[in-house]
Amino acid sequence: MPVLAGCEGAAIPANLVSQTQSYNSNLIENSLSCEQQVTSSRHVLYSRPLFHLTAPRGWLNDPCGLGYDPATGLYHLSFQWNPKGNDWGNISWGHSVSQDLISWKTSPEPCLTPSAEYDSCGIFTGCFRPSDINGVAGALTYIYTSVRRLPLHYTLPYEVGSESLSIAVSRDNGVTWQRLDSNPILPAPPPDLNVTAWRDPYIGVWTAKQGEHDNDILPPLSLSGFLSGGIAGRTPTVFVYSVNPDDLREWTYVGPLVNVGLNFRPSRWSGDLGVNWETTNWVVLTDHEGTTKNFIIMGVEGCLVSEREQKRVSRSQLWMAVDPRPEQPKSEPIDALTDYAFSGIFDHGCAYAANSFWDPVTSQYIVYCWITEEDLPDGIRHRQGWSGVISLPRSLKLTTLRNVTKTRHSNLSDVTSIEKEANGEGSFTIRTLGVEPDQRLKKLRGEAQSITNVALWDRQHCGNYLSLTTSRWELEAEFAVGKLCKLVGIEFQHDLGMSSLSGLRICPNHLSQHSFLLFLKRLTPIPRSS
Repeated sequence: MPVLAGCEGAAIPANLVSQTQSYNSNLIENSLSCEQQVTSSRHVLYSRPLFHLTAPRGWLNDPCGLGYDPATGLYHLSFQWNPKGNDWGNISWGHSVSQDLISWKTSPEPCLTPSAEYDSCGIFTGCFRPSDINGVAGALTYIYTSVRRLPLHYTLPYEVGSESLSIAVSRDNGVTWQRLDSNPILPAPPPDLNVTAWRDPYIGVWTAKQGEHDNDILPPLSLSGFLSGGIAGRTPTVFVYSVNPDDLREWTYVGPLVNVGLNFRPSRWSGDLGVNWETTNWVVLTDHEGTTKNFIIMGVEGCLVSEREQKRVSRSQLWMAVDPRPEQPKSEPIDALTDYAFSGIFDHGCAYAANSFWDPVTSQYIVYCWITEEDLPDGIRHRQGWSGVISLPRSLKLTTLRNVTKTRHSNLSDVTSIEKEANGEGSFTIRTLGVEPDQRLKKLRGEAQSITNVALWDRQHCGNYLSLTTSRWELEAEFAVGKLCKLVGIEFQHDLGMSSLSGLRICPNHLSQHSFLLFLKRLTPIPRSS
């Protein structure tokens, strides 16, 4: 039940719209029965999400192998999965299919397991192609990271041969997959590089216009492969390859994508670019005016964190716009294929390992992430029998705003997550990466309940109780507050006894970056099982 709270002594109108969502078992085809959805350990109940894709059991992390098969009209999404336990390990691939990105059918067993000599320590992240290795329709192809030695971590010396690139092909619409006899197709990183990591293949189209004297290794509109990692002591980066579209086994190394240095932090709008990258995606976006920008979306490791943030893993989910360099002489080693342009934070929460694909149905890039559960104590996570979920789908666009003169609080010149193009007379055209929920998520909505003109009272009066009772909801709220208001917000009670609350608090006149606070409070302790 939502509770509205406002400023001291204030009685200010507000609008609240709640999208209550009714569960439809036909929408979430991979959901378990009610008995399976809830696991009881004495007095403690652990619920599985209904709208997010989860593994049938055990540990789940990175989404991988994303794509659309035009022959069947099905979307494919795989995920790193440990079907044997609820901790990281025994990394296999789970497999799900969907007609609409909302309702998923998930196979009860992995589609790929670490069973070959070259991938005996794990099937790590990879990508999807809706054809065989020769580009011919009628089959599906996975290109994945095959791991033969552990541990792997950017802080450890890299052992050449621990990671390689391999291919598996399905000729029955993804039900079964066969590895190539020629695996691994790439056994190791380029021999002259001291890397921190070299994994998570992604295939995209290189759109940069090259100079007249370029060596034509990467001509415009050529198929390119991207492997994430870093160069030790120098920079996080992406290793770029030219890929033969008629034989996906042929990858030719071109050079590193960027050289930004270690822990490059342009500003708080861009975050810390760390020392090693994972699951980097290359996306090319065009706005309604025909302007095109090249972006990468990367999971960033090795971020320098504040004392307040040290309890979490030092990583972030960021994005960066890059400008391809014109020509690269053959006689000189390539320092970087692109230059940094501007960058931003892709997700401010717990989403990581973002992975994307081009959706020909909507002509958009669609992104899925791994929602981590690092804030959940291991004891509770083990008892619930599963860990990690796949995010809801997001779509990408190039956002363009014209005739911008200033920001509300900061200097426009200080914001590093935008491109600023001067128009003259003091105004600018602003461009940045736009991220929004995929429009097909509207299918999950039930009938909306709207409550308007609700008076806000101070917390001493316990706020206003709104007659909305639901476990699945989407909220759109508008608050009108006075100039002297210091705090406004909304709370959600998770049980009738009010033993736990979550909510949003807003400081409307606070100019710092901490003006918004999401919180979860448990007012009574969780019973422990004996």
